[in-house]
Amino acid sequence: MSVANHFQVLATDGEARIGRLATPHGPVRTPAFMPVGTAGAMKGMHWREVRDAGSDIVLGNTYHLMLRPGAERIAALGGLQAFTGWNGPMLTDSGGFQVMSLSELRKVKETAVTFRSHIDGAMVELSPERSIEVQRLLGSDIAMQMDECVRLPAERGDIDRAMQLSLRWAERSKRAFETAPSGYMLFGIVQGGDIGELRRMSATRLVDIGFHGYAIGGLAVGEPQSVMLAMIEETAPLLPKERPRYLMGVGTPDDILEAVARGIDMFDCVMPTRNGRHGMAFTRHGQINLRNARHADDPRPLDETSSWPSARNYSRAYLHHLVRSGETLGAMLLSEINVAYYQHLMGEIRQAIAQGTFATFRERTRGDWEKGDIATR
Repeated sequence: MSVANHFQVLATDGEARIGRLATPHGPVRTPAFMPVGTAGAMKGMHWREVRDAGSDIVLGNTYHLMLRPGAERIAALGGLQAFTGWNGPMLTDSGGFQVMSLSELRKVKETAVTFRSHIDGAMVELSPERSIEVQRLLGSDIAMQMDECVRLPAERGDIDRAMQLSLRWAERSKRAFETAPSGYMLFGIVQGGDIGELRRMSATRLVDIGFHGYAIGGLAVGEPQSVMLAMIEETAPLLPKERPRYLMGVGTPDDILEAVARGIDMFDCVMPTRNGRHGMAFTRHGQINLRNARHADDPRPLDETSSWPSARNYSRAYLHHLVRSGETLGAMLLSEINVAYYQHLMGEIRQAIAQGTFATFRERTRGDWEKGDIATR
C-alpha cells in the first residue's frame, strides 16, 4: 500500500534542509522544535504564548492523556485541539517511552505491555493497536508507532530484542492506522541503541514497511552527544529524503544545531519549560543560572536584543529574586523566555539554510554561547 507524502523539501545546505509539512491543522515549518504539552497543557505557559513565540506544532503524551482524563473522554469533547484550545498541529507519542520510564511494575510481551498506572495503581494494557486507537481518539495530526525504548548503556542482546520487537510493532501499528482519515500521518521509529549495525537494520526495515515520516528514537537517554550524533550519521542517510526526519526527545540548542547539520527536521524536548521552572534561562549568551548570587544586583536584562519582551524587560536581579523566592512568576517568565529562544533559534536556522550560510551560522552561534555570560560553567 502506497503512503501519501505530506512533506516538501524547499532548500538544502549540505545535509541541512528546510521544508514544509502539511497537516490537517496547518503547515509546519522545518526544522521545527515542538514544545511538550505533556498532559494537554504547557507547564507555566498559555497556549497563546506558545504560538506567539513561533511554535507551529506541539507534542502531547499518549500515556498521560489515556490515563487522565482518558482518550474516549477527549474524543467526546472534540479531540485534543478543541479540548485544550491549541488550534494548531499536534504530534502524540505512542506512550511506550513513558510506560518504560514511569511504571515501576510492567511486563513486556509480544502482544502488548502491561503496566501499573502511576495515578491510581490500576493495571493497564497498551498494545500497538490500542496506542493507535488512543492517538486517533485524541485527534493528533501525527501519530507515532508503538516501540520499546531501552535506556543506555545496555547489552547488545537487550537492544537487539527491543529493536526487533519494535519492528513487529511497527507493522501492527501501520495496519491499525490504515483507516485513519486522509491527511493524518504515522511515523515509524528507528531503534537500535548505540549499535550502528542495529540502527541500519531498523531503518532499512522501516523504510520497507513505509511510513509518512521517520523518527530516530532511543537517544538522549544518557549517552554522550558524540554517540547520539554517530547514530544519526548511521541512520539518516538510509531514510527517504522526501520524508520528514524526527529526532525524539532532543534536546539542547547545541544538540539541535548538530542534528540539523546531519539532516534532521523535527525535535521535541521538555528542557525549555523544565529548566525554566528550575531557574535556568536559554539565551544567545548561552545558558544562565538565575539562582546564582552573582545576579542579585545585576540590572541588565537577559538579552537586550531579544525579540521576546520578557527577555528584554525584566532585570536579571528581578528574575533572580523571583527564582530564589519560589514565586510562580519566575518559572512562568523563564519558561516563555526559553521557548521563545528555541523558536528564535529555529527561525535563524531556517534562514541560514535558505541563504546557504548554515555552516557559518552554526560556528558563530556556538562561539557566542562559548564566550557569553554562561553562569553554569
